[in-house]
Amino acid sequence: MGEKHIARFEPVGIELEVDEDETILDAAFRQGIMLMHGCKEGQCAACKSFLLDGEVDLDRYSTFALPDFEESEGYTLLCRAHAMSDVEIELLNFDEEIIRSGVPIVEATAEVAAVEDLTRDIRRLVLRLPEPVAFSAGQYMDIQIPGAADGEHRSFSMANTPGDPNELEFMIKLYEGGHFSGLLAESANGNGIKVGDQLTCKGPYGVFTLRDSSPRRLVFIAGGAGMAPIISLLRSMVEKGTTRPATFYYGARTEDDLFALEELERLGGALPDMTFVPALSEADEQTGWSGEAGLITDVVDRMEEDLTEVDAYLCGPPPMVDAAIALLERRGCAEAHIYFDKFTTSAE
Repeated sequence: MGEKHIARFEPVGIELEVDEDETILDAAFRQGIMLMHGCKEGQCAACKSFLLDGEVDLDRYSTFALPDFEESEGYTLLCRAHAMSDVEIELLNFDEEIIRSGVPIVEATAEVAAVEDLTRDIRRLVLRLPEPVAFSAGQYMDIQIPGAADGEHRSFSMANTPGDPNELEFMIKLYEGGHFSGLLAESANGNGIKVGDQLTCKGPYGVFTLRDSSPRRLVFIAGGAGMAPIISLLRSMVEKGTTRPATFYYGARTEDDLFALEELERLGGALPDMTFVPALSEADEQTGWSGEAGLITDVVDRMEEDLTEVDAYLCGPPPMVDAAIALLERRGCAEAHIYFDKFTTSAE
């Protein structure tokens, strides 16, 4: 362990201890302070902040996230920054409700309890934990790739809720060449990841969580495996007795790519004002599909009249998320009310 320093965050007035051998973001995670973050690897700029006082040393990062001129002006990335003295940091992107709702990060070895097909390219993975893990609906875990060197991992959002603290449920898309999803694809052949295997996971991470204090109407937009954190949020709304109006727009290519329809119908019945709108991007007259057709953002654009007073939660492939953000902002939704989680792939 290295020398220890104090990091103070403004304007929230939070102080915590930071070891020189850990990043400031990891120090916050360790102590249950959920600062805004995304990739945790210096690529996305979600944790960009301003160094008011003190000295930091930065691990390697992308200059797309932190251009050289910004670094020279005092901006820094908390996921790459090591405190070399006591530091005072101005948070540029923060949600005080979320910051104080965090729980300490834990690492656990879990047993694979189930691997099931949801669609042709989405698998359900259930891990059974030796002890309960606290998390918030919408968060994710890092799961180490079996046999990978240097702790290489992939990040996946939980689909279950904190009401099931002894299990973690994931909905994972298969990618050709995917180091983790490729092992899931081999499960049916008795190879790869299978029931009874042990997987190391670490978390929870993420700020894609429901802002319970908000009175605004909810609009959820997702595609593919982006179903996972959204269905977690919907399940948690049922558990909490949430009565906020909500519409869930879900985009898929074909009818065979839709899943969890029975549960979504049940959730719609349990929530007093919730509507589920599936849409197919490859629907035509020959398919017999009678629902909405087209890109999911086009469907939202057609069906929504007023987006100025909504909280929007977006999850799925980056192009879908980027298109949805542009649509929402164009239609008057405040940037501060748009929460998103981009699902990317590391497949070669």
